[in-house]
Formats: sequence, structure tokens, C-alpha cells
Amino acid sequence: MLIPTEYGGQGLGIHEASIVLEEIHRSGGHAAGCHAQMYTMGALLKHGSEQQKAHYLPKIADGTVRFQSFSITEPDAGSNTTAIQTFAQKTENGYVINGHKNWTSRIEQSDLLMLLARTTPLADVKKKTDGISLFLIDLRQVRSEQPEALVIEPVETMFNYATNKVWYKDMEIPASALIGEEGKGFKYVLDGMNAERILLASEAIGDGYFFIDQAVSYANEREVIIGRLAQIKVSNSQ
Repeated sequence: MLIPTEYGGQGLGIHEASIVLEEIHRSGGHAAGCHAQMYTMGALLKHGSEQQKAHYLPKIADGTVRFQSFSITEPDAGSNTTAIQTFAQKTENGYVINGHKNWTSRIEQSDLLMLLARTTPLADVKKKTDGISLFLIDLRQVRSEQPEALVIEPVETMFNYATNKVWYKDMEIPASALIGEEGKGFKYVLDGMNAERILLASEAIGDGYFFIDQAVSYANEREVIIGRLAQIKVSNSQ
């Protein structure tokens, strides 16, 4: 939907995408995997290099690559993203990542992962939002070459949502995995979250229509038995 036509997408906007997601939910479907691919792709489209976009976007557009996972939240940071401790240590060949995330959704169903990590310790930056970088991880390569570097523990939830705890253990990634400039990742994440909120809202509207339709259908088909109960009570009293 949102991928430009030059990369094989339909080149449509957030308005059209919201209509599609609303209709999926109005029909009783669950579009979390759809909105996830849309807004995670947005960070790549807006802030990735031309080489990154040319390599990944056509494959995301035609469905041969699944890109549905964003790894941000940490147990000790919660919604305070600037307090994350997952760290990407720069090396000659790229970065080595260590850390622990929770609520990382659909990582087992994805080929690509967007990961937020510090590249400069919090104590060494002037602004809390500085020193945080965004990385595009090819999970297929990690699973094949360093399976011990990625530990995933599924989390049971009370609704249909595949989410996980994740540990990154000396996970080596190339320098080409960096999205945009090092240390500017917090701004890039906010960009994507703006779209996510709109897309989620459209799904909620679709849910509302679905539930109203179900309630109306039930109200039209149900049999009211209050009158019959009243007759029985009168008969018993006589």
C-alpha cells in the first residue's frame, strides 16, 4: 500500500491504508501483521539509504520478504525509550549487539527486524534522545550463521497477538544494517509511530463497526421469552 511504485508498491497514502485496515476488521479479521509491515517499512523508506531501499522494498512489496517486527521496549525502560540499555558496540566490520527486549511482536514470523539500541551510553550524551541508533536486521542471516546470538521466548497473552521476550547475545551485524545516521534513531522511531497510531485507530473503528453489526444481528434474531415467563408465574400462582 505505502511502498512507492518505483519499488513495486502501490504508492498510496495513509488514508487509503487506513480504509483497507478498517475493512479487514469490520469483516471480523485481524490486521496486526498488516499495519506492522506498513509502519516498520516507513522507517526504512524515510530514513534508509538508497541501497537499502532498492534491496528490500521490492521484496517487501511482492511478499517474498516479511517485515513485521520492531524491537524497542525493554523491561527496565518501559515507555521511556531513552532509558533503553540494549547496546550496539561499533567494531571494524559493523556492530555487536547485546541486550534484552520484551513485547517484540512477530519476530518468529518475520524475515527482517527493526531494532533500536544505544550506540552511546546515556551518561555520555547531552540530550537523552541522542546516542540511540536504528538497525535493520536480516533475521534469516542471523538464524543461519549465529543462532545462539538470538534467544526468543514467546509470551502468552489474552488476545491474538504473537509477542515475545528477546535476548541479543553478542549478535554481529554489518555496518550496512544502520538506518540513517548513528545516534539519530529516536527521531526515526517517532516518525514510524505516528503512522502506527493512525493505522491502529482505523482498525479500532473497524472493530466497532463489526461489534455493532453483531449486536444488531443478535437483536433482530433473538427470541424474547419474558412474556412466557410471566404467564408461567401467573399459572403457578393460580
